[in-house]
Amino acid sequence: MAKIDASMIKDLRAATGAGLMDCKKALQEVDGDFDKATEYLRKKGLAKAAKKAGRIATEGAVVSYIHPNNRVGVLLEVNCETDFVAKNDDFIQFCNDVAMQIAAMSPDAVRREEMDTSSVEKEREILREKALAEGKPEKIVDKIVDGQINKFYSERVLLEQVFVKNDASNSKRTVEELLKELIAKIGENIQVRRFARFELGEGLEKKQDDFAAEVAAQVAASGS
Repeated sequence: MAKIDASMIKDLRAATGAGLMDCKKALQEVDGDFDKATEYLRKKGLAKAAKKAGRIATEGAVVSYIHPNNRVGVLLEVNCETDFVAKNDDFIQFCNDVAMQIAAMSPDAVRREEMDTSSVEKEREILREKALAEGKPEKIVDKIVDGQINKFYSERVLLEQVFVKNDASNSKRTVEELLKELIAKIGENIQVRRFARFELGEGLEKKQDDFAAEVAAQVAASGS
């Protein structure tokens, strides 16, 4: 595999406007071929999404999701640029799907920069102590912990979670990738702004159920 260096990523970003991590991934997928990486980003809609990210989005929708057993409810705000798009079927479907995602996967924040820093640092310290207790060399412990923290973010940050309604052909697609696909399709900046998740008896001692598995079963049964 070709070595992907910082200058290649920088050049691809300048040419497409896509994010640094998206550019790095594109180059890795095509073994460092610049033209193929550009095409990869265009097909994924990442370049278009990045170019629209700075545009103001003040329209949109507040949607709700109540799980059929009435134990979990979600309120979600998603913004777009125009009232026309706010009524678009694809936009509305995206909002409803993300609300179900929140109900099933219980994220802590929309983006990693919105995570509570104290909880992240606490998790980092726990992981570091665990790595040292397992006898990992201290000089590589921080690198190990960084990788584990990224996994922590992928579980706790909404946009970095794997989308619960992915099919087998797209099993690793994240909510953020789904969002970028929608931006490319619709042609407007779209932002997941905020959410609130409510669970019956939250904070009280109760039986622990696998709610994510329950939602997944519901999705499969409905044929969605």
